[in-house]
Amino acid sequence: MRHGRRRFVAGFLALPLVMYAVLVLSPYAQAFYLALTDWRGVSARAEFVGLDNFARLLDDPQMWAGLRNNGLMLLVIPVVTILLALLLAALLTLGRSGRGVRGAGAYRVVYFFPQLLSVAVIGVLWQFVYTPNNGLLNGVLEAFGIAGRSWLADPALALWAVMAVVVWSSTGFYVVLFCAAMQSIPREILEAAHVDGAGRFTVFRTIVLPLVRENIQVAYIYLGIGALDGFALVQIMTVGPGGPDNATEVLGLGLYRNAFTYGQFGYASALGVVLFFLTLTLAVLVMRTSRRERIEVV
Repeated sequence: MRHGRRRFVAGFLALPLVMYAVLVLSPYAQAFYLALTDWRGVSARAEFVGLDNFARLLDDPQMWAGLRNNGLMLLVIPVVTILLALLLAALLTLGRSGRGVRGAGAYRVVYFFPQLLSVAVIGVLWQFVYTPNNGLLNGVLEAFGIAGRSWLADPALALWAVMAVVVWSSTGFYVVLFCAAMQSIPREILEAAHVDGAGRFTVFRTIVLPLVRENIQVAYIYLGIGALDGFALVQIMTVGPGGPDNATEVLGLGLYRNAFTYGQFGYASALGVVLFFLTLTLAVLVMRTSRRERIEVV
């Protein structure tokens, strides 16, 4: 009976496992192999060069510029997005006496709306917002007597402008995620805390945050992965792209440029391997450092 059940389960799992190996594991293995070659992408010939591509990375100023910018994005984007999403979710879900606010569903739809737009549409839309002469942002600033800026052409502002777009487009999804997590908290616990005289900030800090910690952990991992990428918006919005003066250079853009502009697929694969291990390291560190005993509410 047991052997028949095992064969039954193995039969169902065989095809998905084969497809996973072919469609997921095989491309990873090919990328690791290509990172050790000088493949140009247009012929079957690929000479094995060992770790030469990785040695080149150490002397590549654009790689270091991309790593620096990705590091800044990793520090800013997840923290700001999670804080904003937690604040908005708490206002919509908890409200006064833990009962939420009227029209919370409509607010969630408005916050979630950027998720319905593709990255390309968001990038083009915000290009018009940041336009120096007649853009929406400068128009609003000038209406208040503040001089407009060339947001995407100023090396000191370009990356911050891109990060603001990432936060704007991502916050709504995590508002919905955190709202769902907060709504799963029994109302009796929140009401009891309010009856005992606890303020809303105290309730949020001592009750709500511990119970949604796992959701925050997941959010940080996904936002961190997005911050280590950042390719699409930088490609669409910035001059160069990656400019001005490498101010918005990111690792994903360097990978794309080396592969499809310079035809150096082996070197681009090495950059992709570095990006893969950076992302994997981030996920492992976040999961290990934030791992605590699970809190269950009955």
